[in-house]
Amino acid sequence: MSLPAPTHTLLSPLALARSEVDRAAHRRTDDAWLAAAWTDPRTRVVVVAESRAVIEDGRLELTSPELAPDGERYLLGVDGSGIAYFAVHAEATGKDARAVTLREAAIVLDDRDAGLMVHAVALANWHQTHQHCSRCGAPTEVVCAGHIRQCRADGSQHFPRTDPAVIMLVTDERDRCLLARHPKWPAGRFSTLAGFVEPGEAPEQAVVREVAEETGIVVRSCAYAGSQPWPFPSNLMLGYYAGAEGRDPHPDGEEISEARWYSRAKLAAAVESGEILLSPSAAISRRLIEGWYGRELEVPSR
Repeated sequence: MSLPAPTHTLLSPLALARSEVDRAAHRRTDDAWLAAAWTDPRTRVVVVAESRAVIEDGRLELTSPELAPDGERYLLGVDGSGIAYFAVHAEATGKDARAVTLREAAIVLDDRDAGLMVHAVALANWHQTHQHCSRCGAPTEVVCAGHIRQCRADGSQHFPRTDPAVIMLVTDERDRCLLARHPKWPAGRFSTLAGFVEPGEAPEQAVVREVAEETGIVVRSCAYAGSQPWPFPSNLMLGYYAGAEGRDPHPDGEEISEARWYSRAKLAAAVESGEILLSPSAAISRRLIEGWYGRELEVPSR
């Protein structure tokens, strides 16, 4: 039996899928331009330490190259006014209460700052865990303005890793949505289903496989909704709405301990009463749910 693909849409752009700065990839190998840009007083620098950056009054704190700390340097891009943006991956120098993670900053940042921070954090996370060549084990060094690491011994090049994952809101013929919880989550936390795309697998195939493996529900159709970088440490979340028959779910007991179908009224009541907790508004799971619901869910402050 086939079901028509769901037609729900996201209500607004995803929090970490925004940007106003041209990444200027053609400048990454232009050493003369990079050197000049680094000495330009207009150039702005994002300092990243332990996956955090400083936010002040809802804006990303940007400094000058002259005041930037020592650390690996990555070109983030150039804006329409010709201002260049770099990231410096620095060692943590102490606890600054203004330094926050992307999870905390995503909603408050504007398009420019959200794009700069997600780019900077994603690169910093990758560089931190790829200091040695996967072929021979020799140390690697930063080239291409931070977008490649090159082995000092054999010259091989290594590129930033991005791991595709699917995240899907499953709905049935009664337009109920399926939410589930991981056994290690806090009490009451429910979310959409998700999982990594396997080698040689299309994202749509991963949607069908993951839903079946985790809940026993058979997806009959799916429609792409949107994507969001999620560098924790290196994911790209591919969002889908999936259609399935509303049979009783059978959680696998490992990845999923409980799964339930929710109508809009039932979900709103469960959220209002505190019976269930949803993901933060920056997460694509929350945005998928609200796209199906038709508006933002009112989550009471506790």
